[in-house]
Amino acid sequence: MAVIDISIESDDWTECAPDIADVIEQTAEAALNAMELPNQDTEVSIVLSDDDFIQSLNKQWRGKDKPTNVLSFPQDEPQLLGDVIVAFGTVKREAEEQGKLFESHVRHLIVHGILHLLGHDHENDEEAEEMESLEIEILHALGVKNPYESGNFMS
Repeated sequence: MAVIDISIESDDWTECAPDIADVIEQTAEAALNAMELPNQDTEVSIVLSDDDFIQSLNKQWRGKDKPTNVLSFPQDEPQLLGDVIVAFGTVKREAEEQGKLFESHVRHLIVHGILHLLGHDHENDEEAEEMESLEIEILHALGVKNPYESGNFMS
């Protein structure tokens, strides 16, 4: 069974969604289980940060001096899958702008980040289509509508 280490570094997360840690854990477990990892004793770290923190990481590691919604840092150790960092302000703003439920958008970004840790990417159309298909499938199992369509909840 995978170990999911959740670190809440900004109180905004729990003020907006008091059960956010449960949402994150359930989502990460669903993503990892769907990918049928050969080593089930893997560990993933998920950090719920603010825009300032993720902006500093984005600048340092990607050369982009602006906040982003999610960053993934894969590790080379067999049991340590890596770190997924999610920025509250950007995620909240995007959910509002896109007319999505906050929790659904968070779930999408957690799945997206974990897929990056597992080597998936979206650098070209073929990779993007494969990654999006996996995201849609995992999110559907969690009751979240296709995030690439307008609206984001199951009816």
